[in-house]
Amino acid sequence: MDYLELTAPCGLDCWNCGLYLAQEDPGLRQAIAKKTGRPEEACACPGCRAQGGTIAFLGMQGPCKVWRCTEARGYLLCAECGDFPCDHLHPYADLAGERPHNTKIFNLCQIRKLGVAAWAEQKALSVRQNYFKGKLVL
Repeated sequence: MDYLELTAPCGLDCWNCGLYLAQEDPGLRQAIAKKTGRPEEACACPGCRAQGGTIAFLGMQGPCKVWRCTEARGYLLCAECGDFPCDHLHPYADLAGERPHNTKIFNLCQIRKLGVAAWAEQKALSVRQNYFKGKLVL
């Protein structure tokens, strides 16, 4: 698997996303369609790199601000940038329990520390699982 190709510039791990997995799983695609009220054929995503930074499922009309920034600066990941972290990666409160956007900074820090492949193989899935299913431990 090409982990870099399936890691968004902002650090989201596309290969662990239900929309990505729905490409090969008709049952998952059907469940997403039922939950969202969208047509089944619209409930799969190849990742943002494959779509030029625009996620059709989200109704985006163009690339997100992170995509535009990394493209303009010539970076593949925000972690490469001297201004990292910046406000383009600001956590979201809206739908935080349903979308993994608040994991971006941690993922990018792990990518800097471990490299894309090691992060992908050792950390990415556990980060997503902890975010959605883990208990807050202080």
